[in-house]
This record gives sequence, structure tokens and C-alpha cells, in this order.
Amino acid sequence: MIRFFLISLLFVSSSVFSACDNLLDYSHQQLRSNEKIDLCERYSGKVLLIVNTASKCGFTPQFEQLEALYQRYRAEGLVVLGFPSDNFFQEYDSSEETAEVCYVNYGVTFPMFASSNVHGRDANPLFRQLSERSDTSVKWNFYKFLVARDGKHVEAFNSRSEPLGGALEQAIKRALSQDQ
Repeated sequence: MIRFFLISLLFVSSSVFSACDNLLDYSHQQLRSNEKIDLCERYSGKVLLIVNTASKCGFTPQFEQLEALYQRYRAEGLVVLGFPSDNFFQEYDSSEETAEVCYVNYGVTFPMFASSNVHGRDANPLFRQLSERSDTSVKWNFYKFLVARDGKHVEAFNSRSEPLGGALEQAIKRALSQDQ
């Protein structure tokens, strides 16, 4: 019985790790927290909208629509993940100020992570993978990457792509309708 349990556990563990296909095989620290989140463990099998954000950008008001998307589709499996970045010199140095913009000013409830690089050689591993898989490099704040449940299909949307009512929302609906 114990042998069967161990073999089953090994099979399940290897299935979880292979489900990420290296895209989500990454941990990142939450905004204003010491806790690191294993993206594979937490978000595997979900449709992900991964966004590089900045608190002092002309696109910062998109937080409202991103939150609305999250509220509208999270029961169907959508998770919005925000990654603040100062690559374009429009993010606060202080995580407290960044958190205030996100949580207080815009009422963000979707997961936000600690500031990191999302562009160039120093980009965090997740954004390097997103850029490779979508053949799109981040050129400004609020680039959006839609990741299918299988973690393999990645579609990129630039800063000007409004979260609600356009091509991005339609792509989210298609991704959510794919087999779970």
C-alpha cells in the first residue's frame, strides 16, 4: 500500500512539474511581503494575464480595467498577475508607494509582485520566457501577455491594448473556453 502511494505521489509530482513546461517554473516575491510564490504550484492550469506595471505612467489607469477583468473572469479561471518594473523609470523605488498606488488608489485585488526587471538582459526569467514564446519584447509599461491553460501558448498585447472591450478581452474569452 505504501509503495503504491509513493509511486502515485511521484507520478502526480512529475505531472505538476511538467505541466509548467518551464514557463511557470519560477518563484517571485509578492509586493510588500517576504513570501515567495511558486508560480507553477499556484497558477498551473489557469489562464494568466501577466502585465508589467508602473505606478507613474500614463497607462497606470489601466489598473481599473485589469481589476475589472479579474473580477469578471476569475471564477472561470483567469488570474491577472502584476509585475511592477522601473525599466522605463516610472515606478517608485519604495514598495510601500507602489503598493499604495495598486491597492489603495486602484483597489487591485489580483496578485502583485515585487518590482523586477522585465526588459533586456536583466529581465526576470518569467519575462524572458514570455518574450521568447511570444516573439515580443517589452517596449514599455503595461505590456500584457496572455498565457493559455497549457502554459505553452502565449499571446502579447502592447501598452495601448485596452483590457476591456477589445482584442485582449476577446482573446481571454477564447482562452477560457479552451478545455480545462
